[in-house]
Amino acid sequence: MGIFSRFADIVNSNISALLDKAEDPEKMIRLIIQEMEDTLVEVRTNSAKALADQKELARKVNAIDEQIDEWQNKATLALTKEREDLARAALIEKQKLQDMLKGLHTEQTLVEETIEKLTGEITKLESKITETRAKQQALAIRSQTATGRRDVQKHLHTARTSEAMAKFEQYSRKIDELEAEADVYAQSADAKSLDQEFAELKAQDDIEKELESLKQQVKGKK
Repeated sequence: MGIFSRFADIVNSNISALLDKAEDPEKMIRLIIQEMEDTLVEVRTNSAKALADQKELARKVNAIDEQIDEWQNKATLALTKEREDLARAALIEKQKLQDMLKGLHTEQTLVEETIEKLTGEITKLESKITETRAKQQALAIRSQTATGRRDVQKHLHTARTSEAMAKFEQYSRKIDELEAEADVYAQSADAKSLDQEFAELKAQDDIEKELESLKQQVKGKK
């Protein structure tokens, strides 16, 4: 037995609910569409048979109508020839054909109702198949997107990626160390320059003192 056992099961089915419960939604939706298409083929076959029956009944009705007219003409002819017995026999045959015709008209009505019902079922099935194919396409897109995301995440967590990130961290640390060394040298240079300025000030002060002492010596000799 397939997923669906009757036409009503297909038309009234909640495809989304079926897919939510399925372990493999993609496989399930393929099976659902296959079941629908098989049912559609069956309904179309029945519809074609009903159409053939309708045409055959129409031919039978036309043929009987012609026979009824013939027996009517024979009854009229018999009366014109004063053969009432033959006229009566002809009318009896006509009555039999009319009874048959009533039965054929009943069959025609049933066949027409069947054709109308099958046509409606075909329309509903085709609409349901279109709806389900749209869900199949949406499911395929979701699957592709999920697969792509999974592959990206898988790549990000590979050993090669981890190794690359580790090397990047090493390079970043090395650059930090180089920048730190540069800062140390810059601070040392600044400190050295400051010491030189103080040394120069002290040297100038010593020179001034020595110059003043020399002046005093010169004055004392005069």
